[in-house]
Amino acid sequence: MKKLILKAGREKSLKRRHPWIFSGAVARLTGEPQSGDTIELQSSDGEFLGMAAYSAQSQIVARLWDSAHCEIDAAFFRGRIARAIALRTRLAPHAHAVRLVHAESDGLPGVIVDRYGDVVVLQLSSAGAMRWRDAIADAIEQLVQPRTIYERSDAEVLHLEGIEPVVGVLRGAPPPADLAVEEEGLKFHVDVPHGHKTGFYLDQRANRLRLRELAKDRSVLDCFCYSGGFTLNALAGGAAQVTSVDSSGGALELLQRNVALNGLASPELIEADVFQCLRKMRDQARHFDVIILDPPKFAPTSAHAPKAARAYKDINLLAFKLLAPGGLLCTYSCSGGVTRDLFQKIVAGAALDAGVDAQIVAHLSAGPDHPVALHFPESEYLKGLICRVP
Repeated sequence: MKKLILKAGREKSLKRRHPWIFSGAVARLTGEPQSGDTIELQSSDGEFLGMAAYSAQSQIVARLWDSAHCEIDAAFFRGRIARAIALRTRLAPHAHAVRLVHAESDGLPGVIVDRYGDVVVLQLSSAGAMRWRDAIADAIEQLVQPRTIYERSDAEVLHLEGIEPVVGVLRGAPPPADLAVEEEGLKFHVDVPHGHKTGFYLDQRANRLRLRELAKDRSVLDCFCYSGGFTLNALAGGAAQVTSVDSSGGALELLQRNVALNGLASPELIEADVFQCLRKMRDQARHFDVIILDPPKFAPTSAHAPKAARAYKDINLLAFKLLAPGGLLCTYSCSGGVTRDLFQKIVAGAALDAGVDAQIVAHLSAGPDHPVALHFPESEYLKGLICRVP
């Protein structure tokens, strides 16, 4: 067995079940492991610490498969995937679109599995996960029996692993061009080959429904609207008027298709850079009762946090200036490099600079199909606040 021996004292996080080993914690390697190989982890005094996947190029040099001395084989992956699916069956039994496997939180670092009806999308983002692609696909075929397994291994972090992106049909037939899923009574087209993430933002399901409950008779501004998840829920909730902004014309076209699919009234659509659009609206003295800020990932790692903080503060400051009295700001960060505490501080600073007093009336997170491992707080990437101004 190839082994990774840690420096003295660097085993503490592993004993707390944190699944990552960084390169600075490594004393030496034995057996010349290659990227994706399974290795045994040992402390400096020879204590066994677990079985992990090795990555030669990443700063995260090893990702823990299990803290027990077990065989990492096809049966291991089938068991982990079966356990993850069973959890979703209990927590989201009626979901037509659902995350089946959530990487480290389900004991499978670098493995994301999303289901859209009878189409499953597999996203791999680590050397270890890539090594076991076929075993993972076999397990999905056996346990889910989908029409299609489509691979979207194209996340930005792949270059940190020294891995080339892979996109295409992995098993079965190509996904239908008119693929649509139902969520809380609304239907959405899902573009599996080209859409954001794996085709849709499954993590915002509960937060979209929350907006539907808040939108009645209110004017709503949906920023970074993409395919209209929040827009459609605002319309379904009886919003008086909805304005949807995105820099992508293709996203707005998809939003229009989703509006038509559900027979809803058309929102005001604006194709523009959101930052510039908010400034223009400020100069026009426009105001809204509810504003949603759901931007893309500004900080994929903590190293990007300072730059991301400036961007988050800018859009939240502008949003606070556009809120009508008694208005609500639903603001989100999906950046893993920005903690929940930091995000709240950024939003608080934005309110201060905007000259408004604001209250937090709700803390928001991803749904139960995106669980957060207690020993791996980094898995809580999505954080949100609903803030009210007087």
